[in-house]
Amino acid sequence: MSHPDSASQEACLLSLSLDNQKMPRRMLLRRMTGLVFAGSSLIPLGTACSSAPNAAPAPQLSISSAPGTIIFTYHGHSSSVEAARWSPDSKRIVSSSDDMTVQLWDAVTGGHALICRGHTDVVDTVAWSPDGKHIVSGSDDRTARVWDAATGNHTLTYRGHIGLVAGVVLAVAWSPDGKHIASGSPDTTVQIWDPITGDRTLTYHGHTAAVYTVAWSPDGKHIASGDQANVVQIWDATTGKHVFTYQGHTRTVHTVAWSPDSKRVASGGEDNTVQVWDAMTGRHILNYHAHTNFVESVAWSPDGKHIASGGDDSLVHVWDAATGSTLLTYHGHTNLVLTVAWSPDGKRIASGVMITQ
Repeated sequence: MSHPDSASQEACLLSLSLDNQKMPRRMLLRRMTGLVFAGSSLIPLGTACSSAPNAAPAPQLSISSAPGTIIFTYHGHSSSVEAARWSPDSKRIVSSSDDMTVQLWDAVTGGHALICRGHTDVVDTVAWSPDGKHIVSGSDDRTARVWDAATGNHTLTYRGHIGLVAGVVLAVAWSPDGKHIASGSPDTTVQIWDPITGDRTLTYHGHTAAVYTVAWSPDGKHIASGDQANVVQIWDATTGKHVFTYQGHTRTVHTVAWSPDSKRVASGGEDNTVQVWDAMTGRHILNYHAHTNFVESVAWSPDGKHIASGGDDSLVHVWDAATGSTLLTYHGHTNLVLTVAWSPDGKRIASGVMITQ
């Protein structure tokens, strides 16, 4: 097995452990399998990571420089972890769960920081504001909520998406300037709204099926959103004008991510592929075929050279974004990998896992 270059070798993996009426697939899976627990574990990719005692319960410690060795496990959630995201300074992680909470904790020691309570159903998705002062979360309770990242206080509830199932908030993304939030839902819309007032500024109606994923381009000019009809839409974040429809996938698109230079998009889904393509023209660049089941999440390295992807085959792959060659495969998970996120400092990857009884 080959390994990433010296910069990438500093990376650490952090593992946390639809269709009736277009019901979102994860909601259906939860009802079928009964999710009970997920924790989080810190795993090195070539270098040892420091760790310190966690808040109760204590983490499980096993420090080693070998790739894929668990350093600690975070036990703060009482049910499956749906999403995990790094703070802009790479010091904290926010995670959301079937236990209806959003939790913040130290990304180096695993020490528990805050629990945000208020959602009344599974919390599907979370995102940090660019300044690291706030968090937004989306839930099966048909709301998106904004929280103060220092105190855990709830500051706003957004209820723009409509419908018992269709109103579920499956995806959220904060604009790079911090002034707006985009949220996606099975109601087939992406809505842009003010995180302070909750006022909706734009609704994108280009989708014909449930919206699973939303990503704002790093330059702030465009939004990519993927849906259950196998397409990714690229559109103007200010006007809502349609720019391009990418139709390379043959099944539902679960995840989209922009390259750091805003020129490329990586998308993955139920056709078991990750596809990299030009964001403005749709020119196909490569297909990554190493996953053997649905691809749930993709993330670019901050330098744009590598991509991490996680899927229902329980694997996380790290691979070359230009050639598609696999650099490392992490085999430590035993269930569906729902989310991956590269830390802003480029040293670690967070991956969230669905755990079944």
